[in-house]
Amino acid sequence: MRAYLFPGQGSQFVGMGLDDCTKSPMIKELYQQADQILGFPLSDVMFHGAEEDLKETRITQPAIFLHSFARMRALGDDFNPQAVAGHSLGEFTALAAAQTFSFEEALLLVKERAEAMQAACDEQEGTMAAVVGIDDELVEKICAEISPVVVPANYNSPGQLVISGTVEGIQKAIEQLTNAGAKKVIPLVVGGAFHSPLMESARERLSKAIATVEFRKPICAIYQNVNASATSDPELIKQNLVSQLTSPVRWTQTIQNMLHDHITSFVEVGGKGRILAGLLRRISRDAEVESI
Repeated sequence: MRAYLFPGQGSQFVGMGLDDCTKSPMIKELYQQADQILGFPLSDVMFHGAEEDLKETRITQPAIFLHSFARMRALGDDFNPQAVAGHSLGEFTALAAAQTFSFEEALLLVKERAEAMQAACDEQEGTMAAVVGIDDELVEKICAEISPVVVPANYNSPGQLVISGTVEGIQKAIEQLTNAGAKKVIPLVVGGAFHSPLMESARERLSKAIATVEFRKPICAIYQNVNASATSDPELIKQNLVSQLTSPVRWTQTIQNMLHDHITSFVEVGGKGRILAGLLRRISRDAEVESI
């Protein structure tokens, strides 16, 4: 069985999509359509913008969605998934690829998500850090004992977990995790405390936008970040997508559950490639994975 995986923030790069649009009239038309839907020239920023421009959340999220969705669409009849999953933002691409909602609906939801997250970051300063070489359970225990807020945000692979919270809380966590034996605790250059309680205002705003969209049953199972389990019920998908903003991305558990469900072949679609493939190989060396 084969699953398709879609990356999230961090997979952007200057020039993304330019070569695709040059070679494919279909993809070029999709990018032009995206510019019209969004009301600003996203494709121009993707093709020619500075790296700093692409790092802005309001640009990054729709850019990554568009790039991955277009790459998926270019597969044509070869895109025949038994399951899909996306890392954080990538979950929206996965749902669009599985026809839970349309391209236009997905792009507008991603736009709203990006703007809501940016507003939440402006309201309350937060940050994140990558923790390497220490058991997840110990990270959870240390985070739970720290005030103000620090929580696990991304379970990326065994021994690689990202934490999220207030600047003060993350500073305390870095010190305590280092003392507890972590090989590395690396502060991340991000705009805020994603996948933490500090995103509550963004969650409320996104919830209102999601409530206006009709979710259809996907053409295949989707493994969502919140519960890492195969889901096909539209209402549950909706609930999980809202909860995702303040809940951790359970990527390690997602891949483990996919493997348990006899999915042995994975295709990473979009971004600069091999980010999710690299995580997957840390989770299982036996799984087949390729990047498009």
